Amino acid sequence: MQDKMTFQFVSEPGDVNFGGKVHGGAVMKWIDQAAYATASSWSEGYCVTVYVGGIRFYKPIQIGNLVKIQSRIIYTGKSSIHIAVDVFSRKITGKSFEKTTHCVIVFVSVDENGKPKDTKQWMPDTERERNLEQYAKRLNELRKDIEVEMEPFLKEYL
Repeated sequence: MQDKMTFQFVSEPGDVNFGGKVHGGAVMKWIDQAAYATASSWSEGYCVTVYVGGIRFYKPIQIGNLVKIQSRIIYTGKSSIHIAVDVFSRKITGKSFEKTTHCVIVFVSVDENGKPKDTKQWMPDTERERNLEQYAKRLNELRKDIEVEMEPFLKEYL
C-alpha cells in the first residue's frame, strides 16, 4: 500500500499533436494511469475516476523527452481518494526536470458490484502534507459550488 508513486518513460512519436508536441490527451491519460495505480494500491482494490479538476498545462512536452509523473494522495474521504499529480519533463541529455502539468484527480474505491466501499484513511505526516490536505478540502468545496452553478444546465441532458 503506497500513498505516492513515480512513473518515468520517454514520450513517443505516437503521442504527437498537430503542433509537434505531446498531445494534451496523452498527458491526461498518463495522469489517470498514475493516479489509478496510486488509488488502487492504497485501497487494495478497484477504483474509478470520478473527477479530474483544474488540470493546468504549464509547458509543452517535446517528443523524445523523458517524462516523470508523480502522484500522491492528499486526502481521503469515506470512499474517495484525492490525488495530486505533477508531470515533469526534460531532454534525455538534460540534467533537471521542469514541471509541465498539475492537476487533482479523485477516485472512488468500489466493490465487485461497482458500489462505493470504504477506503483506509490517509493521515498527513508533514506540514507540506497537511497543506496539501487543506488544498484538497478547499478544492472539494469549490467543486460543490461549481456543481450547484452547473445544475440548471445539466438537468436538460440528464
